[in-house]
Amino acid sequence: MWPFNRKGPSGFSWYSTAEEVTQGLDGSGLTAIVTGASSGIGSETARVLALRGVHVVMAVRNLSTGASVKEAIVKEIPTAKVDVMELDLTSMASDGIELQFATNHVGHFLLTHLLLENMKNTSRESKIEGRIVNVSSEGHRFAFREGICFDKINDQSGYSSWTAYGQSKLANILHANELSRRFEEEGVEITANSLHPGSIITNLLRYHSFIDVLSRTVGKLVLKNVQQDKLRPVKDHTGKLSDASLYHPVGRMV
Repeated sequence: MWPFNRKGPSGFSWYSTAEEVTQGLDGSGLTAIVTGASSGIGSETARVLALRGVHVVMAVRNLSTGASVKEAIVKEIPTAKVDVMELDLTSMASDGIELQFATNHVGHFLLTHLLLENMKNTSRESKIEGRIVNVSSEGHRFAFREGICFDKINDQSGYSSWTAYGQSKLANILHANELSRRFEEEGVEITANSLHPGSIITNLLRYHSFIDVLSRTVGKLVLKNVQQDKLRPVKDHTGKLSDASLYHPVGRMV
């Protein structure tokens, strides 16, 4: 038996799709803001959430591309409630912050902070649990051994794109964990979790040419496609969760 077909504790396997995982779920009355929704993980997450009745706000850098994705979603799902909002998370890099840390963490941290009071009020008034889902990665292990070195974030001597990526993904996890601790302390009905979506063929590796070539050739034998990779973000928006956990593709959490 091909090992990646083995089902995990969640009842789904490495190759399960988001549509399969969310079958039967009703997201009517929920609203989800999905960043990076114009391609890859974000676009498929937006599509499946819309399929399940969630009002989706696509937060994208390129409004034209976002509009094209929205058009495709509405064409497939005429009842879909989808809005497109311009959001450039890379703009934080203009403040002199290393691009990956600025985009993957600081931009999302700021967005979360700006939405937080509205989320708390909505949760209290609606009696519906709010959720914050940070897309992290097993790549968080590429960070420095001592963790995030803030004094080295902009250090160009000995710069490693993989270490920079690892620091940004570690920051996603720590951010979710701290939010979770504060929500529990305040008695707020909001959960915060981070997830490793799995190894997937997307444009994420386009700046790492050698690895990108491998992922699109040999990697096709073991890596997941876009539909399979959306399992985690969509489930995290709609299914039952434990708080402050790092979720893995087959339902494992740490």
